[in-house]
Amino acid sequence: MISGYGLSLNEDAQIIRNPGESTRKQAGRESSPAECETCKNRKYQDGSDEMVSFKAAAHISPDAAASRVRSHEQEHVSNAYRSAAENNGKVVSCNVAIHTSVCPECGRTFVSGGTTSTQIKYYNEDNPYQKELKSSDAANKYRGMNVDIAC
Repeated sequence: MISGYGLSLNEDAQIIRNPGESTRKQAGRESSPAECETCKNRKYQDGSDEMVSFKAAAHISPDAAASRVRSHEQEHVSNAYRSAAENNGKVVSCNVAIHTSVCPECGRTFVSGGTTSTQIKYYNEDNPYQKELKSSDAANKYRGMNVDIAC
């Protein structure tokens, strides 16, 4: 141990890579969350063909990852509704899943990404089958509405 002028350096000093995190090392783990090199270097990147954020890999702090991933997935939802509106369609369903994982180095649970699944029904009025379906639905909708059954 070296000391002088109130400054001390401990030979087995910990390198704090993630300030504000616990310095307590869990059993069976290589490091504590504060020292974890894996968490410090973790990057997120979007793999879809849409124009959304995170097309280039970027680091997100573990504390902010959940809200940033939710925000990113909301971009996909917005794109689906915009696409449906522009192309005479209707969003039938939209599901967002946020994924979590456990860091192999420090054991911290973190948000590892998200998945958005959308289903859009497009109406094609030029399609003869669609026209026939539409007229058939209208006929069947009103058939039998005014039935008078006498016993």
